[in-house]
Parts: sequence; structure tokens; C-alpha cells
Amino acid sequence: MVDKIPGAFVRAVLVMVLLATPSLLLQGSGSGTDTTQAIAFMGLFAGALTFFEYASAYPGLIEFRYAPPFNRIRYLSLFATVFLLTLICRGLSDQTPLTVFVRAIGAIIGQAIDFPYSPVRLVVLMMPEGMSAEHLELVRMCAGMAYLISLLTLSVFVILLKIFDWPSRNGAFNVWINLPTFDPTVGGDVVARLERDARFNVALGFLLPFLIPVVVKAASASFQPITLESPQTLIWTMATWAFLPASLFMRGIAMSRIADMIREKRRQSRAAADPSLQPV
Repeated sequence: MVDKIPGAFVRAVLVMVLLATPSLLLQGSGSGTDTTQAIAFMGLFAGALTFFEYASAYPGLIEFRYAPPFNRIRYLSLFATVFLLTLICRGLSDQTPLTVFVRAIGAIIGQAIDFPYSPVRLVVLMMPEGMSAEHLELVRMCAGMAYLISLLTLSVFVILLKIFDWPSRNGAFNVWINLPTFDPTVGGDVVARLERDARFNVALGFLLPFLIPVVVKAASASFQPITLESPQTLIWTMATWAFLPASLFMRGIAMSRIADMIREKRRQSRAAADPSLQPV
């Protein structure tokens, strides 16, 4: 356990930096003391959870702890999303060459992805009536940037799976540690369950970017409409809206790969036990 502490500490610090990024870059942009204190508390809690998860040799809540680069890709994706959306919002009050450049790229991406029935169009339509054109454009920028990063994340993940033959190249895959919420001893054949869960995660990851705006728009008829006028609320809402489906997509792809690996191991075991099954 002692040799895992430095890595666990670094991961905890990175998680705290991620959560603190909007507050640090948007100081003086309407973030009150209560908001800063709440984010600081959340950062400490998330950092402590990450530290104890990675310092422990036993399974906890985080999946694929020892199956890189799964969680590394997810972290980089979420950090890139939060950082770029923060720069877009910072550009409202502090126009530097970097913020102007990021906002220009965000505007191009938002306009390109904002076509009928696209997730970005649904997010824009989710906004209540009477919103200013400037705020709608800001929401379009953030939604387009976040959604593009999620698509790039999935592409990079699939490419790395092929290049590094994940998870086989990492050695033996420990299902107990890397999938702590999945019990291989319950509910029939483990391969069939992995494939079923993989299909469910992929389907849910595909549908969520479309379903979330529709549900929010329907709920606004009974509850107070969500305006996303606070920069930090806008950043975390758009980041979660794009990151969660991509994360589910990645989980489904990963579970499908694990099922294929177990099926191949079984085939090799049968072939070793029965020479007649070996290919000529």
C-alpha cells in the first residue's frame, strides 16, 4: 500500500485542481463567497475520496483503477472541457488573446453543430423564452465545444484500444478491482452479462445528450426554468451534459472488450484441453 501513496496523492491533487479551475479563473465574475466555499469543500471531498481509492488495494467506487488509460482519458476530457468552457465565460469580462481565440473557435463549432435535431440545438431550445441573443450564443458556444470534446474523446479512446490492445497488454485483468460494482458470480454467464451491460451503457450514452434537454424543457413547465446565467452553473451543466454520455459510451465499449477477452480465454482453454479444437 505504501508504494501507491505517491500516485494516489498526485491523482487527488489533479482532481482538486479540476474542481477549482472555474473558481480560480472566474474570480470577480459573480462567484460569491458561499459558492467558493462550497466548491472548496467539494474539491477536498473529491480529493480525499480519490486518494483513499487509489491508495487502497481493495475495490471501492472507482472503476478501472488499474486498467489505464481509461480513467486518464476521462480525466483529460473533463479537464479540457471545464478549462475551455471557463475561458469562454471568462472572455465575457476579460478579453485576452487566448479567451478571444477560444470564443471564436467555440462560436464556429457551435454554429457548425447547431443543426436541426442535434444535441446542441436541443440545448439552445431548452433555454426559456425571453433570453437575450448574447446568452443564447454563449450557451451554443459552450454546448458545441463540450459536445465536440466528448466526440473527440470517444475517437481517441477507440484508437488507443486498437493500438495498445487494451486491456490485454496491461496483463491480467482483475474484474473484482476494476469493476467493483459488477459481481461475476451472480446472474448467469459473466460474458452474457458483460455484453448486456455494454449494450445498455452504449445505448444510454447515445440517448442522454438528446434526452436531458427534452426532460429539462418539460420540467420547466412545472418548476422554475433553468437559465444557466451563472457562469459556473453553465460550465458544470454543459460539462456534465457532454461528459456523462461519453463516459457511459466508454464504459460500454470497455465492458464489451472485456467480454471478448474472457471469451477468447475460454476458447484457448478449451483448445488446450482438447487438441482437436486447435486450428490446423
